[in-house]
Amino acid sequence: MGGNRKMQMESSPPSLTVAHNMKPLRVYQAWRGNNKFFCGGRLVFGPDVASLFLTTFLIAGPAIAFCIKIYLRIRQGNGDNNAQWVPVLAVGSALTFLDLLFLLMTSGRDPGIVPRNSRAPEFDEAFDIPTPSMEWINGTTPHLKLPRTKDVIINGHTVKVKFCDTCLLYRPPRTSHCSICNNCVQRFDHHCPWVGQCIGIRNYRWFFMFISTSTILCLYVFVFTWINIAQSGTLKTLAHDFVSDILIVYCFIAVWFVGGLTVFHFYLICTNQTTYENFRYQYDRRGNPYNKGSLGNIGETLCSRIQPSRNKFRSFVVEEEHRPHSLSPNHMDGMLTPKEKIDIEMGSMRADGGGIPIPELLRKFDFDNFDDDMKFEDDEGQPSFDPFYSVEEDSRTSNATVVNFHSSEYDEPMESFHGRMEVRDRDRRNPC
Repeated sequence: MGGNRKMQMESSPPSLTVAHNMKPLRVYQAWRGNNKFFCGGRLVFGPDVASLFLTTFLIAGPAIAFCIKIYLRIRQGNGDNNAQWVPVLAVGSALTFLDLLFLLMTSGRDPGIVPRNSRAPEFDEAFDIPTPSMEWINGTTPHLKLPRTKDVIINGHTVKVKFCDTCLLYRPPRTSHCSICNNCVQRFDHHCPWVGQCIGIRNYRWFFMFISTSTILCLYVFVFTWINIAQSGTLKTLAHDFVSDILIVYCFIAVWFVGGLTVFHFYLICTNQTTYENFRYQYDRRGNPYNKGSLGNIGETLCSRIQPSRNKFRSFVVEEEHRPHSLSPNHMDGMLTPKEKIDIEMGSMRADGGGIPIPELLRKFDFDNFDDDMKFEDDEGQPSFDPFYSVEEDSRTSNATVVNFHSSEYDEPMESFHGRMEVRDRDRRNPC
């Protein structure tokens, strides 16, 4: 039994042996986007995940310094006046923890990535109209034509959805392709460099809670640092307590940034817009088809159930199935319609399925030796070309010979041409 199995292994093709020994890949290992995965695909980050360390430092540094400052005041002081700072320390620690947690929830999860197609979608023969807006992937494969946009009716409004050349799909409404992450993201808001991730339908709630908590934390540290200075003597403390001075200046500057961002996104939530839509002024001249009123919009964004991810990053896939198919003309045979399978290379492709048949004469004609057949020896024994066959001396002239058989009106000229060739061959065999 062992010998037979060894013989079967030795006789198997090398490709099958490699496929047998190849370790199966998971989805995140064969991912074609620019995302970074950690913990076996359980955490999904953007390509600029390194910026997350800077953001963490900007949050945790001042917050920890504030908590240490309050803790030292509690330890050094006596009496009930210092005991009241214990809740201040507890709330400050809780806000810091929640802020970092919301940051991780925003940055380390699928923002709503739409799974891309490995093949081009099926298209209708009704789309076979040669208009510039229907060229397939910017003219890369001009034989295939798809409409660049489609109209979708949402709540009585007509919304155009675009075709994504990278993901090979029609983007769902409110979906946009992020050039940084190289993914189509549902309800795309923006790509945030501070969290290193796209903000979409699945992490927008956590993003809003992150910036809201950051605003509250800045105001909290700013106010209680001033209170601490006021109880210790304002002028004296400001002159010697450099940590409190830095915290006041830092929080004053930061609150304008995160506070303004929080107010802006609260406005977007109340009007049910995204940053991407707001910057493009999509709803200035026409109504917003997604607007449900302020309360309805807030409930939909902050209180509704977050839909599960459409990507199973830890599931196993076959690498060949996950590899994108090329859209070059060399791999278009399975994607062409029968009408487009025309023999453009003089017989190298089949013209079946209702295509134009190749004449029998053209099938048997030797185009490789066509130039040699047109030559003959003159009276002095020098090779020369047939007077009926003209050759351009210009180097830019193509050497290819193309004969069109799109109509039957060319049948008679081809027969006379063939007859002249036979007479010429007989003259060469029997010279006078």
